[in-house]
Amino acid sequence: MYVSDLALTDFRSYSQVVLSLEEGITALVGSNGQGKTNVIESLGYLATFSSHRVAGDQALVRAGAERAVVAAKIVRDTRPRVLELEIVSGKANRGRINRSPVQRVRELLGHLRTVLFAPEDLALVKGDPDGRRRFLDDLLIQRDPKIAVVRSDYDRVIRQRNALLKSAGAARRSGGGGDLRTLDVWDEKAAAGGAALVSARVRAIRDLREHVASAYDNVSGGAGPAVIGYRSSMVEHSPDQAQPATDDGDAEAELTDTTLVQARLVEAMSRLRTREIERGVSLVGPHRDDLTLAIGGLPAKGYASHGESWSLALALRLACYELLRTEDTFEADGEPVLILDDVFAELDTGRRTRLAGMVAGAQQVLITAAVAGDIPEELAGARVDVADGTLTRVR
Repeated sequence: MYVSDLALTDFRSYSQVVLSLEEGITALVGSNGQGKTNVIESLGYLATFSSHRVAGDQALVRAGAERAVVAAKIVRDTRPRVLELEIVSGKANRGRINRSPVQRVRELLGHLRTVLFAPEDLALVKGDPDGRRRFLDDLLIQRDPKIAVVRSDYDRVIRQRNALLKSAGAARRSGGGGDLRTLDVWDEKAAAGGAALVSARVRAIRDLREHVASAYDNVSGGAGPAVIGYRSSMVEHSPDQAQPATDDGDAEAELTDTTLVQARLVEAMSRLRTREIERGVSLVGPHRDDLTLAIGGLPAKGYASHGESWSLALALRLACYELLRTEDTFEADGEPVLILDDVFAELDTGRRTRLAGMVAGAQQVLITAAVAGDIPEELAGARVDVADGTLTRVR
């Protein structure tokens, strides 16, 4: 799989731009603030409906415009397919496949698969759990686009449940009992969607684990080992717990059993109901879980050096790439597009060389860099200069 053509209309800084691409390596080179990242962000968004830079859609629409359009021609097994996504600020987005409107915009998901690594990914190691949850869910959507519906429905249910909890808490504080007759119904809905998400996440972690360990070993030059796990909000944890909450044993296997997880979520909601009403929030479920990361038996967050953190963040993305590339389900579609956004400037010489060796043979690699000298010689290929919103092909 590769992207042969990309067209942007009123996306970020671009009023109109068209870029032809090819298999192999293409580097977008230009000073900071010239629009390099805007180009590759559009492809990441088209693949996942999620930006690696902002949480909402509003910033993606050029100032003064009402909508933005991202269009890309995707070649899979020599068969081209044109995807168009219209991003409308404050309204539902619209999509087209081969110029024909789709009934639901999520029908675009799965046609383009990308793995994007950017400086913001350092937050996967050092940041809050919400970024790691988003990392997992974006991977799930690329593996199975139907998960996007599950996640959207779950988020809606949790918002409704939180509103009911807040209402009940306010009523109790004012001397009333609060109407909780419908809370059991929302518990069941939240548990059903939550169990589907938890089970899919843990299965993904189990599939990723060896890829993460191998990628970290390669990028770091033998430091490690790196281990990933899943921390469930259904289980009480010590604040200083160093090891990942689950491993290859029975505890992790149980989290892949959707029926069992659903029952445990219902039980946990019942057990925590008083605290939830007091706080007005849902305290258990995948929206409170975390991806755990450890290096050498210690949690990466708070213990890993800056270089180790970079290596682990990069290993997570490379593991996703390897998983999507090798899964039987996707072999006929070819490899995902690998995107490296301003990565090499942050790496020392050793890590830079090792990373170049790992990705040089990928079907399509898109690289951004402030200066051409940041790109290793092993990744020489096509080059596009970016300046003042203009894309100029150099070679």
